[in-house]
Amino acid sequence: MFTDFFSAFNFQELISAFIVLFAVIDIIGAIPIILTLKQNGRSVNATKATSISFVLLIGFFYVGDMMLRLFQVDIASFAIAGAFVIFLMSLEMILDVEIFKNQGPIKEATLVPLVFPLLAGAGAFTTLLSLRSEYASINIIVALVLNMAWVYVVLKMTGRIERILGKGGIYVIRKFFGIILLAISARLFTANLTLLIEQLKGGQ
Repeated sequence: MFTDFFSAFNFQELISAFIVLFAVIDIIGAIPIILTLKQNGRSVNATKATSISFVLLIGFFYVGDMMLRLFQVDIASFAIAGAFVIFLMSLEMILDVEIFKNQGPIKEATLVPLVFPLLAGAGAFTTLLSLRSEYASINIIVALVLNMAWVYVVLKMTGRIERILGKGGIYVIRKFFGIILLAISARLFTANLTLLIEQLKGGQ
């Protein structure tokens, strides 16, 4: 069994899966959000964020289908819910408003919104399930591990990035990536809404 698992390793599939996950997780695009969280006094633990994100993603990779069926939720509906969350995050960045208010006893931002929905969100979950139907598991897992290593490096270096860019640079990047997130949420919403409509028509 393990021999078959490792024999399916394919470098081209690995690179393809890595690029897709890199674009979806988009830790570079999350830098302005991370810096804003830190400026608001909310701590970010790089090791904890990376570890929890990896566990959630690898867990969903293996049991995602079953878990969604358990709650009678299809992938398209799950992705649309994620699109709404990303939409609200983009509004925060574009309009300089605070929507995700931390009023609980935990003042760090590691779990929300960093781990979910930024790193391990609906987009990453649905992408993993899509990749599983195209590539061998070993290639997707290695690609995910490499992406998580990159996430850890970026999270550890956000302070240095802040010093290099300055407040003006961070402000401009925040606005730019706010628009990008808005576009991603719109694409995620429309694509999966179309799938839901097709499913409803097919069920009639």
